[in-house]
Amino acid sequence: MAVSLDGVMAPMKDDQCQAKRQQARAKGQSPSGPAGYQEVGCATISYYDRHGEWLCTRRMARMPEPNKATLKGQLTAEVMGALIRRPDLRVIKVADGAPDNWSCLSETLPVGSEVLDFYHTAEHLGAALGAAYGEGTPPYQEHVETLSTVLRDEPHGVDKVMGALRRLRTRYPRRQAIHTALAYFREHRHRMGYADLRAQNLPIGSGVVEAACKTLVRQRLKRSGMRWRTPGGQAILTFRALCQSERFERAWPLLGET
Repeated sequence: MAVSLDGVMAPMKDDQCQAKRQQARAKGQSPSGPAGYQEVGCATISYYDRHGEWLCTRRMARMPEPNKATLKGQLTAEVMGALIRRPDLRVIKVADGAPDNWSCLSETLPVGSEVLDFYHTAEHLGAALGAAYGEGTPPYQEHVETLSTVLRDEPHGVDKVMGALRRLRTRYPRRQAIHTALAYFREHRHRMGYADLRAQNLPIGSGVVEAACKTLVRQRLKRSGMRWRTPGGQAILTFRALCQSERFERAWPLLGET
């Protein structure tokens, strides 16, 4: 059972948006992010067989709220319910490096293997190599391909890549991207055992939850000219999540009673 958590920015119909931005400026603060956009939370639970073949995915999404509290509670209930029925399931937690994702996956959900999305890791590696060799140059391309393969396929590959980054830091001490990437690798090193995970037919990417962000939220809530309030947006997200999770027929009698 692979559990993932993510989020995507969506346009909100906040009548006080401009007033809030003006208040921030008056306090000497710099408003960040696009005006009127807030984060919609998405979560997925995917099931695989012992050979690593995907079986099904349960998707869920919640409109913006502090700390994604409802979504995290819903995700936790789903995981616990599945484990009550199948206590033999192995839990794999997969996400990008956002601290809020891991505060839930690590501290709230049952114990399981933690995996930092390989493609986000490779992006940080690429940024460091681009700072050293120049993005798009032949040396850059050669080192990206070599070190990405080492990271993904070789036992203790993360330690070998971190050694390479430390050598680059010594050679280019003023390239901040190298320092940033090395700090990222140090923080998440325990979540980068990709070769071992692949040998066990376990997922190393968060593509499932990223696809949920796209199909649940972006394709419906981010069309031209759209802006949303929470009740209307949540009504749409709830039905889309049920349909994409193949649960609509089972859920409709319950919804019809409310």
